[in-house]
Amino acid sequence: MLLREYRMDDLATIHDINEAAYPAVGTETLEDLGHIASESLIALVAEVDSEIAGFCLVLAPGADYDSINFLWFREHYADFVYLDRIAISPAHQRSGLGRAMYAEVERLAAERRPSASDFTLEVNLRPRNDQSLTFHAGLGFVEVGQQETDYGTLVSLMAKPLPRD
Repeated sequence: MLLREYRMDDLATIHDINEAAYPAVGTETLEDLGHIASESLIALVAEVDSEIAGFCLVLAPGADYDSINFLWFREHYADFVYLDRIAISPAHQRSGLGRAMYAEVERLAAERRPSASDFTLEVNLRPRNDQSLTFHAGLGFVEVGQQETDYGTLVSLMAKPLPRD
């Protein structure tokens, strides 16, 4: 496995992975997903055997992004990094890619945004995503709120303090 920075020529492939992961991650147009990637503080791609197997996009508070969940964190936290989405192709799920990407996000967040106090994200409660809830609890994320979204889901808003040196 290789973790690397997202490149613009990855967009079509990460869009396909994103759309295959719905409803665990929100559906996006190719253009909107490209915008999120361009606004990301951290945009990672995981490759297995030279093929893209997954990706994650992480935003800082000043990003040009109007997600209701991102805006909730912006209202409630002074400084943070926000995992907007992570998606792994079905063939590579449960292979450690998610854990590896989260560890790299934490490392890069300390380097690129040392002022950030928390790693934040949301997980669906309706429709319920038990696999994701268990995964995130195992990594130390705790619920800091819940929110009904404008797209019809109920989410658990979660945070984890970022490691400090």
